[in-house]
Amino acid sequence: MRSLLLAAVLLGCLIGPAAAHPHVFVNSASEIVYDDKGRVTGVKQHWTFDEAFSSYATQGLQQSADGSYSRQALAPLAQTNVENLKDFGYFTFAKLGGKELLFKDPVDPYLDFTNGVLTLHFFLPLSSPQTQGQKALAIQIYDPTYYVAFTLDDETPAKLDGSPQGCALNVIRPKPLSEEQKAAALQLDEAYFSALDQNKDFGAKFANNIQVNCP
Repeated sequence: MRSLLLAAVLLGCLIGPAAAHPHVFVNSASEIVYDDKGRVTGVKQHWTFDEAFSSYATQGLQQSADGSYSRQALAPLAQTNVENLKDFGYFTFAKLGGKELLFKDPVDPYLDFTNGVLTLHFFLPLSSPQTQGQKALAIQIYDPTYYVAFTLDDETPAKLDGSPQGCALNVIRPKPLSEEQKAAALQLDEAYFSALDQNKDFGAKFANNIQVNCP
């Protein structure tokens, strides 16, 4: 079942099917990374999962004396996560000047456990560095199937790392759900996944948008 598959993809564990979507809630913070030549090289993602899901995912793992989990203990889980997320585009979509950009495999993935929740960190490099110039860079973060609900971090939803002088970042959050959209989301059950051809981009309605413009 799709619900089992995506739970395994995200945190390497299985959960039973549920009646409504989304099933997993993620607080997202992103860093747009540039090299010393001012070229865009990729995106660092920091995804903090909800407490309930974090608790389920860590069941059976070796705890430290203080009840937390070391990065070493979480390392196999982190690696499995990013390897499996490849089939879903890492829920990260980028365009430069309206042209789609491709990503390579993630670098330096790791999980940490703080205040009862898991955070997945990884760097998602572009297939090749891109000179931005005056072309707009657009990053979207969302799950097309709306199985996972991404919310941009309140304090630092996104930031620039090494960008050319004068580049400005703008964050556009999705509009609050209408009553009709809430009702539609509640109808997304296992039958929904059997009709993905019709519903495969439902989550685009809730995409988080990060835009960068440079002089």
